[in-house]
Amino acid sequence: MRHVIFDTETTGLSPKDGHRVIEIGAVEMAHGGLTGRTFHVYIDPERDVPAEATRVHNITEAMLRGKPKFAHPSVGRAFAEFVGDAVLVAHNAPFDMGFLNHEFELAGLPRLSGEVIDTVQMARRRFPGSPASLDALCARFGIDTAQRERDGHGALLDSRLLAEVWIELTGGRQGGLDLAAQSSRRSAGGARRSVETPQRPGPRPVLLTEEEKAAHAAFVAEMKAPVWAE
Repeated sequence: MRHVIFDTETTGLSPKDGHRVIEIGAVEMAHGGLTGRTFHVYIDPERDVPAEATRVHNITEAMLRGKPKFAHPSVGRAFAEFVGDAVLVAHNAPFDMGFLNHEFELAGLPRLSGEVIDTVQMARRRFPGSPASLDALCARFGIDTAQRERDGHGALLDSRLLAEVWIELTGGRQGGLDLAAQSSRRSAGGARRSVETPQRPGPRPVLLTEEEKAAHAAFVAEMKAPVWAE
């Protein structure tokens, strides 16, 4: 089965208020592992980028000037083709899907109608009462976020990180992960015994290619006074 793990950046919080998508990043997984296929594009939103949004993702209106619009074949149609019949996976999926389907409608393209999985809800079910942010889950699973801390987050990098989180949430590379969601379990005699959370020997690397790292670094270099550098 194919999965496409994706993330978006936007000009604001709701398409109902006229906000638009400005970045899409996605990675493909098949049979529980990354295939190496990725999708990434910056998009001209045909409107301004509010300062409060820039403070979140550090993408400015000037940086998007000259980028393709969502209706261009290299954006909406290309992303739909990349997704194909895959199951979509996103962190806080209703937010991303709401924006994407709004963009597809504006561009006169069919909405994405396949299965969608929300990793926020998965994490909340697995670890009730615990933080479910991407950063918190990366810390829980020992996933290396050094590049994100150094260069700031972006849709493709966050998709890579989410793919690693997805693998852990589905138990693909860490047997017995379901034990981590429980603080205790009854023994055969009925007494409660504690269960330790399985621990990794070290952090897992981020699997961005050198070309992807260079492209992200070049884009970050255009930013003025990014928040993470303060």
